[in-house]
Amino acid sequence: MKTNMRAALAGLATGTAMLAGMMSQAHAEDIKVGMLLPYSGVYAALGQDIDDAFALGLETFGADAGATFDIIREDDEVKPPVGLAKTKKLILQDEVDVMVGIVSSGVLGAIRDTVDGAGVPLIVANAGNDEATGEACSPYITRVSFSNHQVNTPMGQWMVGQGVKKVFTIAPDYAAGRQMIDAFTAAFTAAGGEVVGQEWPAFQKTQDFGPFLANAKASGADAVYVFFAGGEAISFVKQYDSFGLKADMPLYGSGFLTSSLYVNAEGPAAEGVITALHYVPTLDNPENAAFVAAFKEKTGRIPSEYAVHGYDAARALVEAVKSGATDRDTLAAALPKVAFTGPRGDLRIDPATNNIVQPIHVYETVAGPDGLTQKVLATLPAVADPVNGCQMPSVN
Repeated sequence: MKTNMRAALAGLATGTAMLAGMMSQAHAEDIKVGMLLPYSGVYAALGQDIDDAFALGLETFGADAGATFDIIREDDEVKPPVGLAKTKKLILQDEVDVMVGIVSSGVLGAIRDTVDGAGVPLIVANAGNDEATGEACSPYITRVSFSNHQVNTPMGQWMVGQGVKKVFTIAPDYAAGRQMIDAFTAAFTAAGGEVVGQEWPAFQKTQDFGPFLANAKASGADAVYVFFAGGEAISFVKQYDSFGLKADMPLYGSGFLTSSLYVNAEGPAAEGVITALHYVPTLDNPENAAFVAAFKEKTGRIPSEYAVHGYDAARALVEAVKSGATDRDTLAAALPKVAFTGPRGDLRIDPATNNIVQPIHVYETVAGPDGLTQKVLATLPAVADPVNGCQMPSVN
């Protein structure tokens, strides 16, 4: 009788251990991540940098998260209708727990209502669409990259302080281009500067910037301020230099213009260009040193601002999971509470908007021993974006 009882208890203990193991394994497989990025088209290199760094971030921080992360990748092709279709697929068919990515502000605007309506948390790892953390804010959207307002407003104020009084602006005619330039011009004029002219080349369709550069040259401006990224940035910087404007009309812009991802493709034309951004790989702090070394070892590349977005998005997700978040609603509630010191410095999320708060760095592209590099000229303090119409509801 005692022997049978001992056997029964032993069997019960074994069964309980097996059940616990099964439950642990189930928990370890329950975070399904929908990665929506441009893997083709003009921003393909940006998407790949985010993807590579996100994987590195999970490797670096996710070992003790208590969960594994299953990534389902979709290509939005930098096209809002495609991005919307892929978002619906990830949510309805793949039943992801969280989405990460989005490079284009236009794509972010297109998927906002679907993400919000479905109650799926989205970690924005690039797109700076101001409305996403402004009047169109959502408790399900948390941005760990930047806002278009955030990376351009400080530059407007700083340039006037450097004696630049008149500027001519150029940017592609789509959501990000308009918001970037609008933020800069508002700050520049408020500080006493004058915008003497603006041009809006067609996005992804303009190959010859000559007519716009001719108008800038004839405008009487002290400098030109622009936003371009990806392949368009390479083309613009090279054409600006070949047009012979740099000596008399210095080129300024948001830092995407001379991103470390493609600045070497711009070559000597990028030297002397001054831009502002939330991250450059030459920032001097231990977290950045570790990130640069690990990313370079993994990919053979120096990390760009796009890479740091992916890396910090992964860490934000891991930190949310470590806090006990396991499903859509708990992840959405936990993500805005995440704060940590990363390659960019101290990061936090403003609960009024779910937008990141971070310092902005002004830097000049200069020649270094191993190619072009970034010389930081100034670090401007972290300031939270205006609420801009956001009325943040609680997670349903």
